[in-house]
Amino acid sequence: MAQIFDRSSNALARMGLVLTGLIVIALGVTLDQLQRSPWVTRQGQRAEQPVPFSHRHHVQGLGLQCQYCHTTVEKSSYAGIPPTRTCMNCHAQIWTNAALLEPVRQSWATGESIPWVKVHDLPDFVYFSHEIHVNKGIGCASCHGRVDKMPLMYAQNTLQMEWCLDCHRDPAKNLRPTSEIYNMAWESPTEDHPVWCAASDGKAGMPTAQSVNCTTRRPGPAGSAMASLELPASGANDLLSNVGAVVPVAAPAFQKFTSQQDLGKFLVVHYKIRAPKDLASCEVCHR
Repeated sequence: MAQIFDRSSNALARMGLVLTGLIVIALGVTLDQLQRSPWVTRQGQRAEQPVPFSHRHHVQGLGLQCQYCHTTVEKSSYAGIPPTRTCMNCHAQIWTNAALLEPVRQSWATGESIPWVKVHDLPDFVYFSHEIHVNKGIGCASCHGRVDKMPLMYAQNTLQMEWCLDCHRDPAKNLRPTSEIYNMAWESPTEDHPVWCAASDGKAGMPTAQSVNCTTRRPGPAGSAMASLELPASGANDLLSNVGAVVPVAAPAFQKFTSQQDLGKFLVVHYKIRAPKDLASCEVCHR
């Protein structure tokens, strides 16, 4: 009986299997890179807004603080988009006839909101709270980038889950003193620019982060600070007893940090940030 397949068919079959495997691998790599690309994440893309609002002009040029416009950033899950009234606080007096501000004036006259295009837009199934991140030492620039250098706003980071997990696995690398949350120019401590921090006992009803005091200037010797020595107005008979009751209060001991990792580990402990192993519930991020 004549042979149906030629001897070369085996080689062709093997080659076909290899090519199929290579195509599947290439397709997987392509899709993996595609879902991380700016085409999907919109990273670095400047959305066309109804008003070309410049953060660089308002933040770096005029010195406006983030909280002036984003009023709920410290107490809500949403930073909040400023209402037209906030814009008109200034623009009712300056640039009153500028053509590019016509949508603002129209919104103020009609009461309809300006249709801003959201730049940092998370999926609906993800719950993100600005309040907890801001009050636990995550600066605005850590997520949003140097907003003070952006003429038009864009997303500097992907905001994808792997980006969030990268921080939550090691939050120390992004933590900073709460006094520097809105400082866009904050730099991690180095040998040439150290940071000194001291922690006091937390008080009930006070955020844990407020128990930490940090400074970029060398503090005085520990124990040099004393309580006020003002004596109450009383009779001469009580003078000695009052003087004896005044006890010097030692200043908290400051620690010097010359690296971000050491500073971050210190803040993780005193800010009482949960370790990755403690985040056992998916509901921490997902509703």
